[in-house]
Amino acid sequence: MAIVEALETEGSRRRMQVRSPASLEPIGEFECADADQVRAAVERARVAQREWATRSFDERSEMLMRLLDQFVKRQDEIIDAVVAETGKPRTEAIGMEVFSSCDAISYYAKHAKEILAPQKRKLHGVMRLTKSLRVIYQPLGVVGLITPWNGPVVLAATPLVQALMAGNAVVHKPSEVTPLSALVLASLVEGAGFPKHLYQVVQGDGASGAALIESGVDKIAFTGSVATGRKVAEACARRLLPFTLELGGKDAMIVCADADLDRAAHGAVLGSCMNTGHYCCGTERVYVVESVYDAFVEKVVARTKQLRQADCGEFDVGSVFWDPQLDIIESHMADAVAKGARVLVGGGRNSALKGLYFEPTVVTEVDHDMDLMTKETFGPIVAIKKVRDEEEAIRLANDSEYGLSGTVWTTDTERGIEIASRIHTGGVCVNDMTLTYGVPEAPFGGRKNSGLGQVNGPEGLRGYCHAQPIIADRKGKGNIQGGYPYTRKAEDGMQKFIRLLFGTRLARWLS
Repeated sequence: MAIVEALETEGSRRRMQVRSPASLEPIGEFECADADQVRAAVERARVAQREWATRSFDERSEMLMRLLDQFVKRQDEIIDAVVAETGKPRTEAIGMEVFSSCDAISYYAKHAKEILAPQKRKLHGVMRLTKSLRVIYQPLGVVGLITPWNGPVVLAATPLVQALMAGNAVVHKPSEVTPLSALVLASLVEGAGFPKHLYQVVQGDGASGAALIESGVDKIAFTGSVATGRKVAEACARRLLPFTLELGGKDAMIVCADADLDRAAHGAVLGSCMNTGHYCCGTERVYVVESVYDAFVEKVVARTKQLRQADCGEFDVGSVFWDPQLDIIESHMADAVAKGARVLVGGGRNSALKGLYFEPTVVTEVDHDMDLMTKETFGPIVAIKKVRDEEEAIRLANDSEYGLSGTVWTTDTERGIEIASRIHTGGVCVNDMTLTYGVPEAPFGGRKNSGLGQVNGPEGLRGYCHAQPIIADRKGKGNIQGGYPYTRKAEDGMQKFIRLLFGTRLARWLS
């Protein structure tokens, strides 16, 4: 039974029905926006954006604080929608979707004014005597936002508030797997009193997302799979349209010989199983130095066996959010077992529950000829490999087509940072599960197949702007130096000037 399935259509209108992955019962329907509807939304957004861009940062910040009030007061609406669509534990809905969104809203409301303030930059050499340089950050216009199903509120709210603080309008196409959360977010924005049409939701499938790219927006901010990300990049490239891609990962965890094994084991289980493993920078590969391997595995097994899985009440690991993802998880496990992997805990569907449940799993004797160690699994699996030493762990961590994030576990923090600096990923955490996306000051983005560009931090916020340099002559009168007419005397003078400025080491240093 599919979680998202098409209903009978009337004319060109396509309707979809969504089921709960926990109960498999229908929870809602929506109509897919066609190309004309998407273009109309963008046109409305462009009108709203022109007025919004004239507002001061303080006015925009005040509006964001009103949105923060809505998040705080209406937490249960957010939690209920997310849990209904995903089957995740309420604790994760609160932490990921509510707390992290509130933190992002508060941060950008407070700091965008400083980050996007016009900058005076000193010029070098003789140019500084006659010219001045300012860089101003202009909003791009209308941002097309395409978001995934694994974090339906936070992965929409965070880029939304950045784009709004930068002076843009946003048209948002959420995943068809989690359409209800986007409607709650739109209701929160409306409740905060934002101008009409500044933020609009267009529901739909892949065709609706493709229409958004072709609709005349000024940037696409995409979070999702590598395969879809490539299609987005190709479509944007044809239009010379700016874009950012936050794609999948196959994050490695390195457990050093001196690691705090209790903390590291907790981090491995949480990093692998949180959000049912549907976490783009979740832990998917664990490399453990052989001197502590057996003790570490024992602790991971004990912790994993304690995890509770249910469809109601208090539990730790929820359902798989989408049935095609469950197929991928099962396929990767079957491939690993066929090639010699050893399953210590779990390993398959939880037949005691009605919905899409895969048991929290621990597997060892894994290698890089298995899909489980090379392709994004996105499931609640702790896959552990013994390595000779930290050098082998670093080599294997870098042996991946992905490069989103990773973790290093050691009681020597400085050494952990040194190891982290040798891992070819967008970011690394030392002695904690990957939390880079939840740190607003930190730029977040992947290398290799894990994406292009960075979101969050000053870099991400400025990515919703055009950095425009303005160079002004300090006097603004008299003749332009080097202008017409060209003469032999002026040419000789210029060549002498070049020798004076750059002809000796002292001159080069002074200039």
